[in-house]
Amino acid sequence: MSGEANGNGNRNGFGGQATPTARQAEMIANLRALANPRDKASDGSADTEEHCELCSIGIPGEHRHMLHLVDRRIICVCATCWAQRSGDAELRPSGSRIIWMEDFNLPEETWAKLGLPIGLAFFMRSTVADAVVAMYPSPAGATESELDLLAWQELEELNPLIKGIEPDAEALVVNRMSDPHQFAVAPIDECYGLVGAIKMNWEGISGGPALEQAVPQFFEDLRRRAGVGLA
Repeated sequence: MSGEANGNGNRNGFGGQATPTARQAEMIANLRALANPRDKASDGSADTEEHCELCSIGIPGEHRHMLHLVDRRIICVCATCWAQRSGDAELRPSGSRIIWMEDFNLPEETWAKLGLPIGLAFFMRSTVADAVVAMYPSPAGATESELDLLAWQELEELNPLIKGIEPDAEALVVNRMSDPHQFAVAPIDECYGLVGAIKMNWEGISGGPALEQAVPQFFEDLRRRAGVGLA
């Protein structure tokens, strides 16, 4: 599903490796249902069986994902299409690494220069846009905004590790709603999955339980899988 431009020049839209946890699989399933609603069966019910979005073959609940670069949406794929289509110009396999960053440096003035209205966002390098794109949750889904280049370069100078973020495949995900703030590099499909899960459960103006429950759970899972704080 392609994004739709809003009056501020942002876009609303949705966008791997096999998912290693039931929670991640659920997040991705929520995202896919929002981005690509199932065709209705003849009796009016939704078809909930998973299918490869490139060849339509049935696939298990835990499967691989790719990013459609132009639409910037996640698509579910079978193992064969993953192997055969990973080199396609319009597709990019989702990343797989998770890096938890305890000492990430993000001063208030640098955050203000990024111009985001909410303290939860992920940042990806888009080869199509030739820019760093920020995405953050809203009642309409993922709101997208291209970043000021100088502001991002300032953040890179403070945190050289993020210079190595793989374009279109992984993202810097930031949670400034927690105390302390949380920062990680994560696969792009999981970042989109978080936003999809939030949209599905969004309530009122502030988001309600969607932000209060889904976000801490997501970051705790990233922290655990990165091996931080484990004996």
